[in-house]
Amino acid sequence: MTIIAGVLPPSRETWEWACYLFGYFPLITAIQWTIDWYPQGKTSTNSRFNISGKWGWCTMESAGFIALLYIMFTLPSELGLSSLPWGNWTMAGCFVIHYIYRAVLSPLVLNPSMAPMHPLIWLMAFSFQLFNGISIGGWLAGYGPTTDSDWAGRYVYMEVGLVLWAWGLLGNAFHDDDLREIRRAADRKQRAEAEKTGKPLEGVEKVYMIPKNGLFGYVLYAHYLCEWAEWAGFWMVGGWACHPAKTFLVNEIATMLPRALQGKRWYEKKFGKEKLGNRKAVVPGLI
Repeated sequence: MTIIAGVLPPSRETWEWACYLFGYFPLITAIQWTIDWYPQGKTSTNSRFNISGKWGWCTMESAGFIALLYIMFTLPSELGLSSLPWGNWTMAGCFVIHYIYRAVLSPLVLNPSMAPMHPLIWLMAFSFQLFNGISIGGWLAGYGPTTDSDWAGRYVYMEVGLVLWAWGLLGNAFHDDDLREIRRAADRKQRAEAEKTGKPLEGVEKVYMIPKNGLFGYVLYAHYLCEWAEWAGFWMVGGWACHPAKTFLVNEIATMLPRALQGKRWYEKKFGKEKLGNRKAVVPGLI
């Protein structure tokens, strides 16, 4: 079913324009290098315009994999393709698995709480995901490889890429859960005190501590580093010619790196540099 003729699913011209424009997304995120205002997560602010952190995260992050799946199931028939190669579906599966975890399970099931976010953050992230879903989805649904022979000769690189993607996903989930445990522990403590004293629960939306397990012993944003490894593996699966996967990785780094550096300054201000030790923001020993 066509939602918007020539746009969803995208015509080749629309897809090429989406890929082209998405390549300039770092210019938008460059403002993060100049200001520390980022009204979401630990740096969220009180605003009457704020929206639920859980539902805001779910809806903005889901746009990409929903768009990708829609395009994968509609565009091939418009292009006269009876089926897509297994490599295309493998990459689509990697993308969807990540975002089922990241966009649905994490905010709605696993996270004890999430700070509210400003609508501007939601809008930027939604736009990021929509452009990303269209660019990667279009490549996988007919504007990239269309036969199994297009993947021939690349199996070793694909296997290595899939291993890197899987370890990145596992590392991402492990470090995410370490952050969750900080709030779960705080919630358990609050509930125990409430049972003894009758005091109402304060909530754990703004409870933060310095994480220490795994790569957190070296960097404050280990989950970012693992996610970059994940999408580097994804690009390796698609190959150098998979420009949408490359753009996705570059845009992720351009968006998340200044955010990590902002976060490091926040940790230093809240806990003091001496408590952080030699931890870097996101790359051990470097950044």
